[in-house]
Amino acid sequence: MTVLLDRPAPPGVPVAAAPPRVARDPFIDVLRVLGIALVVFQHWTIPVLAFDGTTLTTGNALATPGVWVVTWLSQVMPLVFFAGGAANAISFRRARHDAPRWLAARLRRLAWPLLPLAAVWIPLPHALAALGVPAQPLETGARLTGQLLWFLAVYVIAVTAMPLMARLHERHGGRVPAALAAGAVLTDVARFSTGLDALGYLNIVFVWLAVHQLGLLYAEGRLTRPGVMAAGGFGAAALLVWAGPYPGSMIGLPGAEMSNMAPPTLAMLAVAFGQVGLALLLRGRILRLPLDGLLSWAGPRIMTVYLWHMPALFAVTGVVVVGLGVDTPAPGGAGWWAGWPFWFGALCLVMGPLLKGFARFEEPPALPYRPGGWPRMLLAAALTGAGVLTLTVAGFAPGIAPVAAVAAVGGALLLTTAPRRPAPALQR
Repeated sequence: MTVLLDRPAPPGVPVAAAPPRVARDPFIDVLRVLGIALVVFQHWTIPVLAFDGTTLTTGNALATPGVWVVTWLSQVMPLVFFAGGAANAISFRRARHDAPRWLAARLRRLAWPLLPLAAVWIPLPHALAALGVPAQPLETGARLTGQLLWFLAVYVIAVTAMPLMARLHERHGGRVPAALAAGAVLTDVARFSTGLDALGYLNIVFVWLAVHQLGLLYAEGRLTRPGVMAAGGFGAAALLVWAGPYPGSMIGLPGAEMSNMAPPTLAMLAVAFGQVGLALLLRGRILRLPLDGLLSWAGPRIMTVYLWHMPALFAVTGVVVVGLGVDTPAPGGAGWWAGWPFWFGALCLVMGPLLKGFARFEEPPALPYRPGGWPRMLLAAALTGAGVLTLTVAGFAPGIAPVAAVAAVGGALLLTTAPRRPAPALQR
């Protein structure tokens, strides 16, 4: 799913005045590809796994004291949302005359690759259980495969809100992410003063839409002080961690009382601003890297990598840890460093056939799509979001939840891919 972007307009030039098609700006593609690559690298590297014959225990190498500071750079989902905002801004600029059609195309690209994942993972736990695979490791893998989809659930919100957010952006510019950041502040104040942690989930909207909105500013060339963003963002995060109730890690760690990610916190938003500023400071150097070949190869496969890298991890874990009884060594030790290349190599060997088999589903089929109005597209967005959210919460563990979730996503695809009615035959 390669994203082609125009080069940002000069600072202060409104979207409507920017050229309709300029040279490609690969910076956003680089952020997206390298961001997902780092997500995969982390997920494949940080698990600390052990099996006692019945229970698979899952630890995290980043839980080592003092290592949490690495997550301020390695938790790259803010950069992925930022890149998505820039990509959406430029594609919507060209298609705003038919916003429902734009939304339909975006929803198809998000939902279509989920179908093969569901086709494999709904029956797979039942088949493996019948073959004698222990129940607890199997349920762990099935649930975590679904939990990874939280990003798509939130991104559906951002895509659906794009027409509204673009209109607000045109009228108010940088005041929009500022207002969303203020919403994140109020949410955390209410959450921690009342003790109602559920209030924190409002920040799914405030935090991630604020980061997404930065992409709209970038698409106009209006993020002109990246050094201030980087210093201010990371400085504010350090202050919040030092003085507030926020943990230092930007990923959830086993045994931690709270997480900066689930739900996202004001500290996560501060780190996001810091990461975006740092990325923009390095933009020139990034663009000088010889990455054209990588982008050409990875662009059409990146969604497949994201969806299938955890199943690859579970396959290797099932053979090595559960099947052979070889626990992963303590992180950072000599055994860990010596065994890591073999571990990573096995994961790549499993991932290769998965990419070859499922990357074709990144591109929706070329059908004669029927134009859809807002009611139908909003219903499709609601079904897609509900389906992905259900899988995020329940995973693919045996039960009715994954079936209902896939039915919702399938309904959304029917709404967005209904073919045109054939033209009536001419009378002779």
